[in-house]
Amino acid sequence: MTAADQTPAPATPSPASNRRTLGLMLLLTLLGAVLVLTAVGRVWADGRAGTLEVSVTGGRISELPGGLALVALAAAVAVFAVRGAGRAAVGVLTLLAGLGAAATAAAGAGDTAALDGEAARKLALSGSTATEVGHTGWPWVALAGGLLLALAGLLTVRFGRRWPAMGSRYEAPTRKAPAKAAGSPADLWKALDRGEDPTAV
Repeated sequence: MTAADQTPAPATPSPASNRRTLGLMLLLTLLGAVLVLTAVGRVWADGRAGTLEVSVTGGRISELPGGLALVALAAAVAVFAVRGAGRAAVGVLTLLAGLGAAATAAAGAGDTAALDGEAARKLALSGSTATEVGHTGWPWVALAGGLLLALAGLLTVRFGRRWPAMGSRYEAPTRKAPAKAAGSPADLWKALDRGEDPTAV
């Protein structure tokens, strides 16, 4: 026996391992999307416009983080409907959506344009700017959620080809070929036992 024959074959991942990575991807996607969508509904910046208090949510500063989180959620569902290279493409889409959500959240963390716009609206004076501006930690929550989505995308690219696909019962049904005409009473009974119509042509 040669040394090449003694080299062990690479281990094939078990179904349990595949299910674990699939479950981890779904968990990361759900948690990341929840963090982003929760954060964009909260106040990211506040201040004053004269004697009035003004504030803006993450969704007012940028609609991109929330929109990209929804894209990542849809991509996680699409994993079950595609196979092979399609799964890799879905993983790349999730990765890009997560990175985009994280980047736009970071950019919005110090944004004051939306707050100035809210100050001008409340004072009914164009060009007004907010004073005593403060920023909350919610943009960083959205950034963390975006990074979790990106990690879910990486898992899909790396392990997606091994994950189970949608069952055949969900696929488009195919038309069965008609049963052949039985030649004897015994053949008729056998066809009926199989659930076929022996009289079909």
